[in-house]
Amino acid sequence: MLFHPLNRSNLGRITLAFVKRSFWLARLDAWSFPPSIARSKGLGAMRLGRIKFSITIFCIGFCCLMTAKADWSMGPLYDEFPLTLAPGRRTEAVGPLFFSEQKESQKQFALPPLFSRTVDPDLESEEMDFLYPLVTYDRYGAEYRFQILQVFAFAGGNTQEENKSRRFTLFPIYFQQRSPIPEFNYTALFPIYGTLKNRLFRDKIHFVAWPLYVETQRKDIVTDNYLFPIFHLRHGNALHGWQVWPLLGVEHKGVTTRTNRLDEEEIVGGYEKLFVLWPIFFKNTMGIGTENPEKQLSVLPLFTTMHSPQRDSTTAPWPIGLSITDDRARKYHEVGAPWPLIVFAHGEGKNTKRVWPIFSRASNSNLTSNFYLWPVYKYNRLYSPPLERERTRILFFLYSDVLEKNLEANVALHRVDFWPLFTFRRDLEGKERLQILSLLEPFLPNNKSIERDYSPLWSIWRAEKNPITQASSQSLFWNLYRRNVSATTKKCSLLFGLFQYESAPEGKRWRLVYVSFGTAARTQTKK
Repeated sequence: MLFHPLNRSNLGRITLAFVKRSFWLARLDAWSFPPSIARSKGLGAMRLGRIKFSITIFCIGFCCLMTAKADWSMGPLYDEFPLTLAPGRRTEAVGPLFFSEQKESQKQFALPPLFSRTVDPDLESEEMDFLYPLVTYDRYGAEYRFQILQVFAFAGGNTQEENKSRRFTLFPIYFQQRSPIPEFNYTALFPIYGTLKNRLFRDKIHFVAWPLYVETQRKDIVTDNYLFPIFHLRHGNALHGWQVWPLLGVEHKGVTTRTNRLDEEEIVGGYEKLFVLWPIFFKNTMGIGTENPEKQLSVLPLFTTMHSPQRDSTTAPWPIGLSITDDRARKYHEVGAPWPLIVFAHGEGKNTKRVWPIFSRASNSNLTSNFYLWPVYKYNRLYSPPLERERTRILFFLYSDVLEKNLEANVALHRVDFWPLFTFRRDLEGKERLQILSLLEPFLPNNKSIERDYSPLWSIWRAEKNPITQASSQSLFWNLYRRNVSATTKKCSLLFGLFQYESAPEGKRWRLVYVSFGTAARTQTKK
């Protein structure tokens, strides 16, 4: 048969034959000039030959890229390899400036640090970053949000009543929402006139010529502000009050009831609040109608006191002074002189010894907090069976070691950050990843946008290990050196793929300047 099908394998052989021929022609062109021609052409001809030789080498890489099967590798220029920690494949090119990845149903494409896009059809999710955090777009199902520097934003999706709504924000000037239900619509042009709903931690905000008039609503409590925040009137369920800030303010709430999650009726305590010449004089009575009413009196900065059937506390002067607390509910006694710098507490509910910033040891049945030469060394522990969490820090974010355990399942999550040298993490399945360097990850752990948009730029060494599949991988200087190991194969690539080694059940293979040698190469040639 004179002609073979032009598949990837045959095209690869043709390419290699062309490369070998071009290689020797380039050498002859560059170094085999007769003396007379060399004298007439001079160094220009020699340089022309060398340029042709360099172009030939570039063609080698380009042809390999165009005809590559999955086992081709050109180091930082182009590399494709299987993922280590999850099923899928990843392609990287031009050092850290391009990658694409498919992991199960998720597809990802990125040009760090300019752009990245992640799509998962199974989860109906999509994420896009443009110079993160300058511009982002996120979608999950019908919910979506697009923003520019958190100032200019579009958002939309279904409400809790399954009605689609659309939001537009030009913070802090213009706010708008449109929904099929008219009650959910609002428009606000700050500070002239407008209404907002379920924004800024309030159920409703209405203003006219802010700060002349502002009405806010949170649950059943409505506050009317005039010349905000100087004068306001407040009313709600068994509640009324007023203030002329900072001169005088009074608020009263009576005892009410509510139904809890167990469908049982419970008492909600009332209160009386008074301030004079804020923030100097405060007198409050909290928990009226309950078993633990609490009286508070403050004349700042002279003293502040609190008395209830379960707890007594006095501090003078405030905030830094002698503090004495007797907590009968949690069963501990505490003395601070001056609080909070020097504190000693003892009892079943709390044990503390603190001389700030030299040392501190504080603990109870669930929490432990220690430091020495704050902020040089800091240790925290949370114990809430079956979960346990420990964190050790040195100089805030310089070094951080987090260990989270599930004591019943006997599994643990471990993360170590040493800024700016490395980040190491091990998940609950034992999968490990080590990255050197780590410039932003210690400050923003588990931030997906940082990991895909910026981490590739400075991660000069990456090592991953999967104990489930027995796979591992290492990469130095964006695949200038790369090694992949699976349960049955080993592969190593060095210096833009000029040297490659692969071991598989069918044999071993070497590649030198993209030419294959070894038992696997001979077997493939015979086939």
